[in-house]
Amino acid sequence: MTAKPQPAYKRILLKLSGEALMGDQGYGIDPATLTRIAEEVKDVRDLGVEVAIVVGGGNIFRGVALSSKGMDRASADYMGMLATIMNAIALQDALENQGIFTRVMTAIEMHEIAEPFIRRRAIRHLEKMRVVIFAAGTGNPYFTTDSAAALRALEVKADAILKATKVDGVYTADPAKDKSATLLDRLTYLEVLQRDLQVMDTSAIDLCRQKGVPIHVFNLNRRGNIVRVVTGEKVGSVVGP
Repeated sequence: MTAKPQPAYKRILLKLSGEALMGDQGYGIDPATLTRIAEEVKDVRDLGVEVAIVVGGGNIFRGVALSSKGMDRASADYMGMLATIMNAIALQDALENQGIFTRVMTAIEMHEIAEPFIRRRAIRHLEKMRVVIFAAGTGNPYFTTDSAAALRALEVKADAILKATKVDGVYTADPAKDKSATLLDRLTYLEVLQRDLQVMDTSAIDLCRQKGVPIHVFNLNRRGNIVRVVTGEKVGSVVGP
């Protein structure tokens, strides 16, 4: 009988972009992709790891894009926050279909469908092995879901942030545009900022730097990668002290 791999972290925050839920579609939510992500989260939780998730809304609405075309930035950002809530509810449903108890907590109060974010309550849910999905970003315009992920990770005292992407990690340049781009296994927070590597936005990187929270950047499309990162395998790139 094969022994279960031992997790390297007790509590993690998984950062999912809205685009990650699209699959191969150009818009919206792909049910098959949603189910696969839920299955992988279940695999991690079954190892005894407490899981929090921050989800974006770019598959439904991108506030920055619309604000660049004339819409008030604050209004556009609030619309983007509402898109993250839609994704959070979809993710909650997929997780509960896997038999996982979940809670959606939002920075914008919607009592009929989710709990308001209260830090101590969120920590208690995690201690009870419920997967907590944080939606609506920070609740403030002009802040990205990257910043929300870093903020929530610090608030619930997560051991690491796992940023799921469509590429294998952090490269010296955009691998889709530059064929000579090479994968960087490990970087410091300062290197990311100085080289403008676009891992997360500046405020998110600085928040993680202050508390020394490592950021794992990896390819979500490779099945099993979330478990591999959590169990300490060398996957993707790590940003740390």
